Amino acid sequence: MVPAHVPAGRVVDFDIFSPPGVERDYFAAWQRLAESETGPNHGLVWTTANGGHWIATRGAVVRALWTDAERLSNACLAVTPGLGEVMQFIPLQQDGAEHKACRGAVMKGLASRHVMAMEPQVTAAARELTATLRPRGACEFVADFAEILPLNVFLTMIAVPLEDRPRLRRLGAQLTRPDGTMTVEQLKQAADDYLWPFIAQRLEQPGDDLFSRILAEPIDGRAWTVDEARRMCRNLLFGGLDTVAAMIGMVALHLARHPEDQERLRAEPELIPAAADELMRRYPTVGVSRNAVADVAIDGVVIRAGDLVYLPSVLHNLDPASFGQPERVDFSRGLSPMRHSTLGAGAHRCVGAGLARMEIIVFLREWLAAMPRFALAPDRPVTMKGGNVGACTELPLVWAA
Repeated sequence: MVPAHVPAGRVVDFDIFSPPGVERDYFAAWQRLAESETGPNHGLVWTTANGGHWIATRGAVVRALWTDAERLSNACLAVTPGLGEVMQFIPLQQDGAEHKACRGAVMKGLASRHVMAMEPQVTAAARELTATLRPRGACEFVADFAEILPLNVFLTMIAVPLEDRPRLRRLGAQLTRPDGTMTVEQLKQAADDYLWPFIAQRLEQPGDDLFSRILAEPIDGRAWTVDEARRMCRNLLFGGLDTVAAMIGMVALHLARHPEDQERLRAEPELIPAAADELMRRYPTVGVSRNAVADVAIDGVVIRAGDLVYLPSVLHNLDPASFGQPERVDFSRGLSPMRHSTLGAGAHRCVGAGLARMEIIVFLREWLAAMPRFALAPDRPVTMKGGNVGACTELPLVWAA
């Protein structure tokens, strides 16, 4: 049912988990919504899919709503029914002063000095993976690299066994792209059952891992409660399982399609940090949900308190009104600060943004230094998927062994 306050001309049937054509091209699937009969005329549409919710389809609207922390709450977490009520992530689902206090502790645990201290380990892991793959002359990049490097880095940071990566990867996929095999309650319980022995140990005997550093930081002068510790560790676990893997896959896809960019970065490695920023801008795959706690008048309509709004970073970053020639990769664009939405915006900007950027830079540096020119395998297709984090599902690459 479409609410009475939604104009008929704003109504579409668009499922964020399965946009038409997403298997072939995640970005084109979203751009078709913005360019549809409804899209060009409006920056907000109402979809009847998944219980009904708003979708921001213009860059300016996406950005304005993403940064409106007063009238739009993060508590709902996602379009998936019941997910926010069950997960209760800290600090992601908090607002106001409560969010600021808990986020401050998490940010101290992820301070730049800790991220930079991890760079030698990330570099070593990337070199080991590339050295293993180089003689093969081909790989399925998602399974062989993109889903290994960032997950191993994160699991090392929280000091849990690397051999648990496949088990945790499956849980992360259920959060961002639920397939119906687990209820929300079962997903939360599986994460909590896994994490609790590690949390209990960190609370009793803190080490130098990420969880220990955060839990050692007081919240407004007091210690973390057990419930808060569970919710925070649950948040960081899921946050570290999907987004960077998806981004590395998209960056590799671009380079495979554009050998001239490979050669330029090999010849000018000093451009790699700027290239990382521009490639993250060009290939955003994260979308977030906000729940209106007050009426918001925008784009000629009123988002009513209680409405759900979905904010896809792709429709901000690839909007020509937000970035000139947005589909063109221009490394010089990355030399100046950019207000793209790949890593969020405003009070809820990704707490792991610095870590994610460092991992992309290390991947570019080490992969391009170790590998010859690589390309897409001519006999196997690239496939993608949608969801709160879109990603390549298969990315077959080839090179001269």
